[in-house]
Formats: sequence, C-alpha cells, structure tokens
Amino acid sequence: MRVLKKEDCREVILSGNMLQAILSIAIPVVINSFLQTMYNLTDTYWLGKIGTEQLAAINLVTPVQNIILNFGTGITVAGSVLIAQYIGARDDNNAKSMANQIFACAMTFAFVCAGLCFLATPAIVKWLGADGNTYKYGKIYLQIVVLDMPLLYTINIYNAIHQAQGDTVRPMLLNVLGIVINMVLDPLLMITCNLNIMGAALATLLAKAPSAAIAFYALTRPTQTVFLDLKHLKFERDKMRAIFRVGLPTAIGGSTMQLGFLLMSKNVYQYGTQAMAAYGIGNKVNSVITLPTNGIGSAVATIVGQNIGAKQYDRAKNGYRLSRNISILFLFIGGMILSRSPISTAIVSIFSKDEQVVAMAADFLSIMAFWCWTNGIYNSTVGLFQGTGHTEVTMIIDASRLWIFRFLTLFVCESILCIGVRSIWYSVVVSNGISAAILYILYHMNIWRKPTLKKKKSVQE
Repeated sequence: MRVLKKEDCREVILSGNMLQAILSIAIPVVINSFLQTMYNLTDTYWLGKIGTEQLAAINLVTPVQNIILNFGTGITVAGSVLIAQYIGARDDNNAKSMANQIFACAMTFAFVCAGLCFLATPAIVKWLGADGNTYKYGKIYLQIVVLDMPLLYTINIYNAIHQAQGDTVRPMLLNVLGIVINMVLDPLLMITCNLNIMGAALATLLAKAPSAAIAFYALTRPTQTVFLDLKHLKFERDKMRAIFRVGLPTAIGGSTMQLGFLLMSKNVYQYGTQAMAAYGIGNKVNSVITLPTNGIGSAVATIVGQNIGAKQYDRAKNGYRLSRNISILFLFIGGMILSRSPISTAIVSIFSKDEQVVAMAADFLSIMAFWCWTNGIYNSTVGLFQGTGHTEVTMIIDASRLWIFRFLTLFVCESILCIGVRSIWYSVVVSNGISAAILYILYHMNIWRKPTLKKKKSVQE
C-alpha cells in the first residue's frame, strides 16, 4: 500500500476525488481494526480454552477499562479534529502547537489515572458483583492492563496526529506490530507458561511497549509537518480551552456510554457466567462486520474537519453523504448473511464448546446482525459532528443511547414482556436504531454547519 505524503493527502481531501479520499483513509483504518479485532477474538479463543470463568471475568471488567480509556480518548479526538481543521486552513504552525498541547494533556491524564485505577481495582471488581474465581481473575486482569495507559496514549496521539493529516497507513503499520506481538505472547504466556488470565493481561501490556517507543521517536522528529517539540510543552490557555471545549464532551459521552456498558454487564451477569460469556462472544464477532463502517466514520471526521477548516461546507456534506450510503449498503448485505442461524451458530462455536453459551451467543449475534445497518448511519454521522467539532451532540446521543433508550428497552423487555436474557439482545438493537434516527434528524437541522474553531493568529516557530 503506497503511503501518500502529507501534502498529497491534504490535496486529495480538499480537492481530489471524494471516493478516493474516503477509501485512502478508511481502508488502512479498517485493516488495522480488523487485525485488532482478530487479536481480541484470539484472546477470547484462548481464554475459552482455559475456562468459562476466565472468559466471564474478562468480559465483566472490560467495560471498566473502556470507561477509563474513553475518557482519555476525548483528548486525542479533540486533537485530531482541531489539528485537521488547522491543516485544512493551511495553518501548519498552529497545528504543530496543538499537537504539543494534546501530548502534554494526554500524558498527564495517563500517568495519574493509571495509578489511581490500579489502587481502586479490588473495590471496582467487588462492586460489579464478582465473587470467587471470577473476582480473582477480574482483579488480576484489570490491575495489569490499566498500567499500559501511558504506552497506549503515546500510540493514540501518534494515530490522531497522522489521521488529522489524512495519513492512516503509518498508524496501521505501527499497530500491526503491536497486534502481532500480542497474538504471539497470548498463547505463550497463557498456555505455555501457564500464567492463565495473568498471561493475557501481560501480553496486552508488553506488546504495546515497542509500538509506543517507535511512536514517540517518530513524533519528535523535526522533519515532520506536525511534530512534538519537547522544549515547548508548556500549556497555552487558548489551545487548552479549545481542547476542553471539543474533547470534554467526547470524554463525558464516551465514558458515560461505557459506564452504561458496565451496568449492562452487571445485568447480563445476573443470568450467569454462561450468559456473560455469550454476551462477550456475540459482541466481538458482530464487531467484525461493523469494522468497515468504523473506518468510514474515521474518514468522515478527517475529511469533514479539513474541508470545514477550508470553508468548503458543500464538499464536507458530499463526503459525509457518500460515506453514509456506502456504510448502509455494506452492513445491510453483510448483516443479512451473518444473521442466518446456521452461519451465526457455526461462527460462535469456534469460541466455545459449551452448548448453552453457543446457543445464546448465536441468538444474540443473529439479532444484532439483522439490524446492524443502522450502525452505518450512526458511525458516519458521529464522524460528521466530530469533524466539525460539535462533540456536544455526540456526547448527548452517546449518553442517551445507553442510559435512556437501552435501559428503558431492557426494563420493558424484562419486566413487562418477560423474555429473559433476550431482553439484553433486544435492548442493544433498539437503542442503536433510535440513536441513529436521531442523529440523522440532527444532520438535516444543519447544526454541523455552525463554526467551532475560532481563527487565531498563527504561532510562529
């Protein structure tokens, strides 16, 4: 895959063929996400080989990890959006200054949060309702994986800075390195070294170290258009305000949504460890088919961000609409295939031999896949609002999707319809569909056209 120069990426996004712009950004993101998902599925596969309790434990505590990561991700999302808008406006000096502010914020958050979460893990896992071996395995796993936050955010900042410039190939190649190391270490530490769930956590931690080192070296090279200048990492008030204005809604929305996922996990766990294992398997397998639309959503954010920075609103709109239509078509076809019972059963059988787990996971996967086309609307429209800096919209929708639509549907299905564990499955698809419909309505209200980035005097080097 040919890596375009940063200036070539900018020209394609601002004035080139729109389909080429979408695909050149989205394809590397999709490949990277696919490999990451393959790692997650491999992790699930090896944990399934060890036992159902280990698999249930990791599925129970994963939302806690995601809450922490999503809050910090608000910083990197803000960086990607703001840097993209500066690049679209051809203000490279302010883009570089913003990158330094993002790095300082993210690293401060990563070190402080990693320490606090390590200490709070026992209380968190106990609050989730875990006991016995599930508590022991969940505590071991979470205490180790939270320590990788400084490494992870170094990689995420590298990804954000390059994606803002339209370059998603280099981040893909960097993440491939970590994924390959992870996939090798998983069976080595879990099975060969007999470290069980501790091996899975250590593999996750150790695999990020080489990628983080390479990312930090690359980011500090002065030959880049946008690079980190460690001598100028002091906080700038106007940049910090912009980061919090764009990043805080993303952080609140993402972490609130993940907290909802955490409470969903508690609801699932009430049906037993087999239901918990089935829930994790179904979610991970379903995520494979939605990978292309996640990549397209990332492409929309970059394309819209740069074109908004260049005041090309109609081109930003055309990029969004084309991306959305591609996503819907792909997910509709793929979902119809994956929702067939023989196919869904065959796929989930790879990850568990427990007949009850397989039956529940296949049922969950079939229902989600049938309605997954709504994710095409959701992901592309979220990309539109993020690219324009209107992250307050995505914050409200993310929070509502879990805390209102999902839990309300869950209550109706459990308490009124009395359909048992299937209440969980239906609450997922109904809440996703309602959220997609609301986002689509908000798009037509043209909220995304309102400017968010105030023009500042260019920072001199």
